[in-house]
Amino acid sequence: MRLGLALGYWGRGPSPAHLELAREAERLGYDSVWTAEAWGSDAFTALTWIAAHTSRIRLGTAVAQMAARTPTATAMHALTLDHLSGGRMMLGLGLSGPQVVEGWYGRPFPRSPLTATREYVDVIKQVLRREGPVALDGRFHSHPYAGEDGTGLGKPLRPITHPLRADLPVLLGAEGPKNVAQTLKIADGWLPLYWSPTRYADVYGVAAFPEDFLVAPMVRAQVCDDVAEGLLPVKAMLGFYIGGMGHAARNFHADLMGRMGYEAEARRIQELFAADRREEAVLAVPDAFADEIALVGPRERIAERLAAWRAGPVTDLLVTAPDLTTLRVLAELNA
Repeated sequence: MRLGLALGYWGRGPSPAHLELAREAERLGYDSVWTAEAWGSDAFTALTWIAAHTSRIRLGTAVAQMAARTPTATAMHALTLDHLSGGRMMLGLGLSGPQVVEGWYGRPFPRSPLTATREYVDVIKQVLRREGPVALDGRFHSHPYAGEDGTGLGKPLRPITHPLRADLPVLLGAEGPKNVAQTLKIADGWLPLYWSPTRYADVYGVAAFPEDFLVAPMVRAQVCDDVAEGLLPVKAMLGFYIGGMGHAARNFHADLMGRMGYEAEARRIQELFAADRREEAVLAVPDAFADEIALVGPRERIAERLAAWRAGPVTDLLVTAPDLTTLRVLAELNA
């Protein structure tokens, strides 16, 4: 099991610690570093900055949002950064949900998310292979454009720039069982959001994975003496994702929490968050749920729990760590 560093997206501004964490992760032998985006900083610019200040560590987006760019634009970002970094790029994609897609990106959320995702990946892989002009008679991502509001003058094109690697890895963030099943067929890897090392088969409905398939869940890790205190950032993240990232009628994160056995708690978190009682929403996240998907506590406790992650199908553990000490401890325990 390889280790990756997950930096996420910026808050109010760029974190001065991100570059230091990335460079230390590379020094410690971490295999990869990952950036993300929501409705603030973008994933590719921050990753390019890290690429310019590192030399070996692989670079991933976890995740770049599909609604933010056409599939060809996303492919251009990926092939450009792959060239500039000497072949270190991995492209992680996510569909997000209706609240973000329509509220921030000003795009309609696809009525058939599986079809939209499949077409998006198809176009990207056509660009990367560069076997011919990109062509797709699709429902959401037709190339050339075939809508009635177009001119009909679109010309099939192939990328001017030759991609460095036709097999640049494409990973998908998928939560629902059908989405996960499709991911196993069309992508090179999967970015699970909440990963239980002992219950993944029951939660996601999959126990076996294709050969050389990347399974790369994120985990919040922190070496600390007080487990309850160390879980508070995990609960804050869960409270925001479950309560604030999605509509009460359609929230994929809340649905996933429900499938993990906490349906009533998920609905309560949504209610509190909607009522602007955010601190209560965070405290309503069960410690057991937060602890199951995290690596928090003294070194000995983390070592014992890390063994369960290593024993399963995880190929790359993407660590969200707030400090250099935690990065170093995990590198030592995973050696």
